[in-house]
Amino acid sequence: MSPNEKFMAVRSTTERICSALEKEDYVVQPVVDVSPPKWHLGHTTWFFETFVLSVHAKDYQHFHSGYDYVFNSYYENAGARVIRTDRGNLSRPTVDDIFLYRRYVDQAMLKLLENAGSDVLDLVQLGLNHEQQHQELLWYDIKYILGHNPLFPAYGENHIEKNLKGENPGWVRSEAGVYEIGNTGEGFYFDNELGRHKVYVREFEISTALVTNKEYVEFIASGGYRDFNLWHAEGWDWVKLQGIKAPLYWYEVDGEWQRYGYSGLEKLDLDQPVSHISYFEAYAFAAWKGMRLPTEFEWEVVSSRVNWGMLWEWTSSAYLPYPGFSKAPGALGEYNGKFMVNQQVLRGASIATADGHSRNTYRNFFHADLRWMFSGIRLVR
Repeated sequence: MSPNEKFMAVRSTTERICSALEKEDYVVQPVVDVSPPKWHLGHTTWFFETFVLSVHAKDYQHFHSGYDYVFNSYYENAGARVIRTDRGNLSRPTVDDIFLYRRYVDQAMLKLLENAGSDVLDLVQLGLNHEQQHQELLWYDIKYILGHNPLFPAYGENHIEKNLKGENPGWVRSEAGVYEIGNTGEGFYFDNELGRHKVYVREFEISTALVTNKEYVEFIASGGYRDFNLWHAEGWDWVKLQGIKAPLYWYEVDGEWQRYGYSGLEKLDLDQPVSHISYFEAYAFAAWKGMRLPTEFEWEVVSSRVNWGMLWEWTSSAYLPYPGFSKAPGALGEYNGKFMVNQQVLRGASIATADGHSRNTYRNFFHADLRWMFSGIRLVR
């Protein structure tokens, strides 16, 4: 594929994810962690305008002078921005305006790519990977928006959850030893994967299958959400304050569990892996089973011997820098490093993850209470 073809393939995929939406769906922001779909469309376009075209395209004229303020996410180096909680208040620019913005920037990018050097191509590659991360976030956010509409509307029949399937249970043993962890620096990677280093890992066994809905129903029925002994103190506070009684999107109707998915509200499939689980819940479930969650190092060591990629898998590891980690200068250095506090690492990938992002060194990270992403549980004993 040529650089132009790669660029347009990613850009068109973002819009295809949104193609099943009605215009009213593009503006909704039910909670702070969910961004309106139209904001994602604008932000991923702003990234190319700000970090590529403004720097490398001669005489480039910005589409709109206010879009730097509207579509900057968290880049302090890039100037002021709309605070995250106010993204849902942006009735303007309109959805049509944002699609015009995308067309404008795409045309300028295609022209630039015709004679782009390696420095521009490397920056564009980062921008495309950034957009693919937002494609995954779009799947999360669209589900949350529709799944919290009182009518539980379906996204449509052509969706990613059809790939969420159970696996045969079993266990894989890993021997104690010193292992190398981290990316080798070949191909594309994010800076938080670098700093390949050696760690000592004790002997352990890891499940070949993710925890299923059936197993999680048993956890609920046994009083898992009522037994404080299973939870971290902060997790128990979260359960009580939020009134948590089941995974996100689960509803008990006439004594039967139902679950909201992209096809609407349906009877819970007991054989599917349980998804949309917080770290607090994953830890409590593991404690209830008399087991634990893997460290991110254990996960990476054994990753070639288990099937992964349906759900991001919680680990017991805090999100911290690898040895020798350093942030790039300027705004792009804000991409990962400044978030290395109060977050847990998830490994693997999910059914929403874009092609090319499924690396066994990929370090995803979220706060312990979040669960709108496609997250699941794999146990260690």
